[in-house]
Amino acid sequence: MGRRRDRHGLELSGLGAGPGAEEALAAYERAVDALLFFRGDVADTVTLMRQVAPGAPMGQVFAAYLGVLGTEEKQARSAREELARFRAEADHGRFTERERAHLQAASVWLAGDLRRAGELLREVSIRWPGDTLALAVGHQNDFFSGDAASLRDRVAGVLTAWDEQDPHHGPLLGMFGFGLEESGHYEQALETALAAVERNPHDVWAVHAVVHCHEMRGRFAEGIRYLDARVADWGAGNMMAVHNWWHYALYALESGDVHRALEIYDAAIHHPESAGVALELLDAAALLWRLYLDGGTASAAVGDRWEVLADAWAARADGPHYAFNDTHAVMAYLGAGRLREAEEVVAARAEWAARPHPGVTNHGMTARIGLPVCRALIAFAREQYERTVELLLPVRGRLQTFGGSHAQRDAVQRTLVEAALRARRTGLARTLLSERLGLRPTSPYNWLGQARLADQLGRAAMAVTAREKASRLAAAGARALADRPSGAGV
Repeated sequence: MGRRRDRHGLELSGLGAGPGAEEALAAYERAVDALLFFRGDVADTVTLMRQVAPGAPMGQVFAAYLGVLGTEEKQARSAREELARFRAEADHGRFTERERAHLQAASVWLAGDLRRAGELLREVSIRWPGDTLALAVGHQNDFFSGDAASLRDRVAGVLTAWDEQDPHHGPLLGMFGFGLEESGHYEQALETALAAVERNPHDVWAVHAVVHCHEMRGRFAEGIRYLDARVADWGAGNMMAVHNWWHYALYALESGDVHRALEIYDAAIHHPESAGVALELLDAAALLWRLYLDGGTASAAVGDRWEVLADAWAARADGPHYAFNDTHAVMAYLGAGRLREAEEVVAARAEWAARPHPGVTNHGMTARIGLPVCRALIAFAREQYERTVELLLPVRGRLQTFGGSHAQRDAVQRTLVEAALRARRTGLARTLLSERLGLRPTSPYNWLGQARLADQLGRAAMAVTAREKASRLAAAGARALADRPSGAGV
């Protein structure tokens, strides 16, 4: 039957016999490693496995998962068609029970049921806790669906079944660290993620968990120093490099250095050689939108970057696939002053959402969160700040249900804060800023908002104190930026 076992003792069927079977198994193991460490060769390695062993279900499943992990509509459609052909022609009785479970999970996800796919992958992890692919893909599923508890508990639930000396135990710690951070357990998250990086300096997902911890606790100088000290490990040559540079740029913005943030944008986040994939364009829009919200010289410094970014989103011609992406496309169009295109996205999604789409998770994401957020962004661009507040206030506590991280969704939360200030909704602005200061009292952004609120309330002394506080806090990050070691990259 051409079965072999992977490093965790799990059977893979359909590999054939002889050297070809060993080559297919080795390709599978390399692909799993590439996925864990976000190496760019993962797709080519999976392709090699499928060429050597076209009848192996795990090669087909792996390719299907890659088709959804990029949140790309066209990739998902192609992967859905390929997996459907394989399933129609295959003798499923020759597959293992675990492989059949993977085929079901991948098919369900490709059909649009993100949440059910996550549940099926969790069942795989319960029965076969050593299935690294199920854990890694399930972890990303939790991220895309914004399920922080599962992001944490999916990995926590298998750790006692693993040998701590297993080469994959380190990446599991990195995943667990990120789940802990998104669940608000910052101290444990940082300790866990740092342990993962200690084991594997190139574990860029664990690095990502560390920088999230610094971001959420407002420790921007620490984040800058951490990334600078390890830039050779994370700064290039992996599929997380753009996103981790985005985090660096956020640190720079909090430190008051718009020039440095845009320097990073041009060199690492969006430039003529960028791939134009949704996850990277999303980061680019989220960074520029923060400058758009700041207004004044910060917004003016963006120059023609909005126009270039809007063109990149337009070239994708995306349909309704992932509402989180839609909101960032709308940001790009609005930043470029292309209101009509932003409205066209909303109209198309509203028409789609008005029809039933049973079992399609993005339908609920779009109807309940994506459309209100997009409409609020448009209202903000039209300077209809009361309308922005009316649209965002009811959904602000449910934003996680359309995916992303706390740091990513903060672009929307900041839009609400800015709209409340500009609408002179001082009671609401006070509440929002008080919440933010309670969670991140070291954020210069939060103190600058408090200063603006004090101005509106006629409390001059409070405004001065808040601005001085913001300046002192930003100075720590500015010093860290100034002290960057030579040869530290971008």
